[in-house]
Amino acid sequence: MSLQWTAVATFLYAEVFAVLLLCVPFISPKRWSKFFKSRLVTVITTYGNTAFIVIICILVFLLVDAFREIRKYSLTEKVDLSNNPVAVEHIHMKLFRAQRNEYIAGFALLLSAFFKTLNPFTRVGTDMKAMHAAFEHTVQISSACASQLIWLYEIKLREAGVEVPEVGGKTKGGVEEDKKNLTEEVRKLKDELDATKKALQKSDSDVKAMKKQAENLTVEYDRLLEEHGRLQVRAHAMQDYFFINLIC
Repeated sequence: MSLQWTAVATFLYAEVFAVLLLCVPFISPKRWSKFFKSRLVTVITTYGNTAFIVIICILVFLLVDAFREIRKYSLTEKVDLSNNPVAVEHIHMKLFRAQRNEYIAGFALLLSAFFKTLNPFTRVGTDMKAMHAAFEHTVQISSACASQLIWLYEIKLREAGVEVPEVGGKTKGGVEEDKKNLTEEVRKLKDELDATKKALQKSDSDVKAMKKQAENLTVEYDRLLEEHGRLQVRAHAMQDYFFINLIC
């Protein structure tokens, strides 16, 4: 096998290996997503279009050359070479190699187009599987949080004295009875709340009245102090007057 056909066969084997590797089930979509988003794949995708077109052109040229070789060595039906068996064997060998090269170039070209089409779908599929796994993880976390919140809510209800029925453990009559009990409990709580509001309003009125009374007492106390001061001044003046009269 010549050098160019060895390179084409190696390229074909590499394509087959890549396609089989994409079909391997035990590689997780998360790893494929990381691989497709890696710097190496990004560089290959950016600068690989020109190389891909060149490879396609080379494969087409080699496929045409293989067709030409097959047509060239398909002369045994037209030319009688029965007298030269060595030439017949040589032509058959050349024809076999030309057909082999045709199959190699054809399958390499077919897998190149297939791999070019499969690569974007594989990337999208791996991204969707990775997103699906992330969504499943988020749903599990949300479900656990919801269960924990329901459990805490049931604890709060039990601390408040409200019976929490078990799931599936109550009949329809029991549910109706619990509903009536809850309605009665809510009504009692509303009555107690109204009574508390009225008591608070009455206490507020009493506080305002006591505050006003205290202000009036303060004013009266100030007036009495002022009157007491005037009386003391008058008493001292009367004492001085009687004392002067006694001396005289």
